[in-house]
Amino acid sequence: MQKIERMDHPPQINGYEITHKVRLRFTVTAAAATNISFANILDTILMATTAVVGFDIFDVVRIRSVEVWSQAALGTPSTVTVIFITATGDRSIHTDTSLGVKPAYVKAIPSNRSLASFWNASGAGGVFSISCPAGSIVDCSFSFRTTNAIAVAAANALVGATVGEVYYRGLDGLAAAATNFPPIAGVATI
Repeated sequence: MQKIERMDHPPQINGYEITHKVRLRFTVTAAAATNISFANILDTILMATTAVVGFDIFDVVRIRSVEVWSQAALGTPSTVTVIFITATGDRSIHTDTSLGVKPAYVKAIPSNRSLASFWNASGAGGVFSISCPAGSIVDCSFSFRTTNAIAVAAANALVGATVGEVYYRGLDGLAAAATNFPPIAGVATI
């Protein structure tokens, strides 16, 4: 005899949020010593609502890792540094120096109990500082998520955007023409 399972009501739904895990790559156009905020990171992926106004696609972000590579001429030092700077951050210095034989390389992962490893909204403040020479490559592994929060407009105006198009910005949240950390070629930037 076949057992029929009965349900008194439809099952609960645990969320409609969209979570997106992604590795974003940026190049460094000029030597950098920059603080990156959660707002900067959330401004890296935008949707245009007018030719000059864009909104963050995601509402919260958490940091999985930040990797930096830098190659200098043989015998010339090249140093890269990443420090998580949140109020409850690990504050440890992740750094490497190369003499041009092989690239300086850092893979910085926030400690499990630091603010950078939890979900943070745009107003959460600074998350990490990065120091590296021109020509460095920066890979950031992020987890983004939508929420039922009010939409957050991009901190900087768009220029000549197409309504409904998704655009990518630099790691510092600035437009393609102004950023020191442009995203890789081939993505729609503005």
